[in-house]
Amino acid sequence: MLPGSMNPEKRGPKISLTRWILISMVVGVLVGWLFPGPSQDLKVLSTLFLNLIKCILVPLVFSTLVVGIAGHAEDLRAVGRLAFKSFVYFEVVTTLALAIGLAAVNLARPGDGLVLPPPSAATPAAPPTPVTFSGIIEHLAPKSFFAAAAANDVLQVVVFAILFGVALAQVPGEHRTTMLAFFEGLTEVMFKFTALVMKCAPIGIGAAMAVTVGHGGLDVLKNLARLILTLYGALAVFGVVVLLPAALWARVPVMRFLRLLREPIILAFTTTSSDAAMPDAMKRLVTFGVPKRIVSFVMPMGYSFNLDGSTLYLAIASVFVAQAARVELSIGQQLVMMLTLMLTSKGMAGIPRASQVILAGTLVSFGLPLEGVLLIMGVDELMDMARTTVNLVGNCLATAVMARWEGCLQIPPEAKGSDGASV
Repeated sequence: MLPGSMNPEKRGPKISLTRWILISMVVGVLVGWLFPGPSQDLKVLSTLFLNLIKCILVPLVFSTLVVGIAGHAEDLRAVGRLAFKSFVYFEVVTTLALAIGLAAVNLARPGDGLVLPPPSAATPAAPPTPVTFSGIIEHLAPKSFFAAAAANDVLQVVVFAILFGVALAQVPGEHRTTMLAFFEGLTEVMFKFTALVMKCAPIGIGAAMAVTVGHGGLDVLKNLARLILTLYGALAVFGVVVLLPAALWARVPVMRFLRLLREPIILAFTTTSSDAAMPDAMKRLVTFGVPKRIVSFVMPMGYSFNLDGSTLYLAIASVFVAQAARVELSIGQQLVMMLTLMLTSKGMAGIPRASQVILAGTLVSFGLPLEGVLLIMGVDELMDMARTTVNLVGNCLATAVMARWEGCLQIPPEAKGSDGASV
């Protein structure tokens, strides 16, 4: 029988992108360890992949923020009080997540001792400039959107996008609909563009691992293990210090709440997909006693503005790269970084590998080497499992808190999950 005539049903299972990344990481480590000299020639492959990531940043961040703001205009006017309360809660919790992430990474310092290869000569990384309060304020407003876009200055692009989105939300009728449709189309195109770029991730990550191990030895693996432990520890602290008090304040029975969400939590952790877990979680929240109108409004908005696990991860990953690059960020610089992450993480939930795109934009803004992104992407699956789970639990809790704040949370004496199990 000819190879082309084989029955398609007998073919083996398709290898996922995540598995290809893990395989390429292992191969890269072996190549760098066994052939430290020749492995440095692979840097051109990782540089090409980094350049592709850079070209995604501006159109993706701009279009998603504009759609996120202008696309919710009618909802915000219709349910203004609930929207205001939700935004207040989202921003407070997100800021606390960033603060805990920054504290954890500064205490654990997982990037110390890691030796990154030098940046490409074509794209030298400039050290961060001294930060002053007046300088921060002056830097927020771009002199030219195109100049900010060309420089990949994500913070200035975000400020412009926010103002543009607010202005578009105020435009009545057909013109707003036309412009919103254009940016929704641009967002969808950039999703597909990002997916295409990420297909090259195994090559770029494998090359980066080979170059880094060849340059600095196998100690890079110890640093990555410390990074993972730092993230898991920080997420645990966030749950105890932030989410638990919020649940107690809203008089949400914690154990019943967690038992209710048992299956969606397991699904989110094992698949690293919020989209897969959210529909069942929303249904269970209604069973728990949260009005459907609040569930249908707060949960989707939370996945645009309240990604607690992802924002905490971004704070840790950004400072991790700075530590690996031997760049000591001052408190002022870290506060600006926190502001940048707080803004750029909004509206990005549907983007494949969204956290890596945002991380790359933040590093570019602060003149930090993007080589660190490729190393982190090699172990991203292990970290994504935890942060996706915290995103889900955080948004489910936010929905219950909003229902209690609105005075309409009616928890039955014995709520039952969709599987009939007592919760």
